[in-house]
Amino acid sequence: MAGHGDDISWQTLRCIVHDWIGTTAEVAEVRPLSGGSINTTVALTTTAGDRAVLKISQHRVDHSYVREAFQLNVLRGIGVPTPQVYSCKVGTLDEPYSYLLMEFVEGIDLATAKNGCESSQYDHLQMHLADLMRTIHSQAHSHYMRLTDGERREFSHWPEFYRSVYDGIWREAEKVTVLPVKARRLVGRVHERLERLIDQPDGPRLVHGDLWSANVMARQDHSGKWWIASILDPNCKYAHTEAELAYMELFRTVTPVFLRAYQSTHRLSAEYHEVRKPIYQMYDLLNHLQLFGADYLKPLMQVLEKVGRLI
Repeated sequence: MAGHGDDISWQTLRCIVHDWIGTTAEVAEVRPLSGGSINTTVALTTTAGDRAVLKISQHRVDHSYVREAFQLNVLRGIGVPTPQVYSCKVGTLDEPYSYLLMEFVEGIDLATAKNGCESSQYDHLQMHLADLMRTIHSQAHSHYMRLTDGERREFSHWPEFYRSVYDGIWREAEKVTVLPVKARRLVGRVHERLERLIDQPDGPRLVHGDLWSANVMARQDHSGKWWIASILDPNCKYAHTEAELAYMELFRTVTPVFLRAYQSTHRLSAEYHEVRKPIYQMYDLLNHLQLFGADYLKPLMQVLEKVGRLI
């Protein structure tokens, strides 16, 4: 068997695989995959050739996997390609590990595909992604909220929900000394004025919530045409679709080809481009500044120049 992370025991992996496909199965290979800072993500292969992706948190009662499994199934249920969920478990005192086991999907991430595609092939990928986003965004709801399987806190007004999502992030960002005092004051004024700045008539719609290139898998079919193979790591909410599109534009998940295809059924207004997009991107960059450090300060300051003209 190939090596795996030191924090995952052989016995733990055997138990997970046995629960999945039976006690005769044996693990042949464990290959690390990119994952979050809390969990470990690996690709498992058995001696019989069965493959799966395992996300696991050792010594933690981690309910996030239950939420992720639920959201993957919701997206899969409306026709969006996502990995099939095989099993999901929240840790206990007797078995102190939480995990999500799901289908291994062949493919490469969107950024890698871009480097390997001809421009016309990548345009086709972008059009397919636009189709999938229209499918997701067509799912409407009566209230804004996080998508969970169980009790949910519901909001009637978009600015109220959006503020609740970013309140904690803004409180932490206020403490970041690398962010100049003048910039912090500007963000504070925006945070107080969200009702005026981002409110608009379209209602709650389903969003993925974290669509950057690493969460979009692509592959070629037998004829050489590229398609989106899978959408990964959802952080689903019933929110406003413009916030999702601003995020995708900020991190270059999408191109003008995507935007043209997406707008074949839903035109983005001038107010989105001039007012709401820079505000949404300001909050996304604040979050990344807090999580990943000073590399995000320069792009945040550039966006704040645009936002300052709105206040």
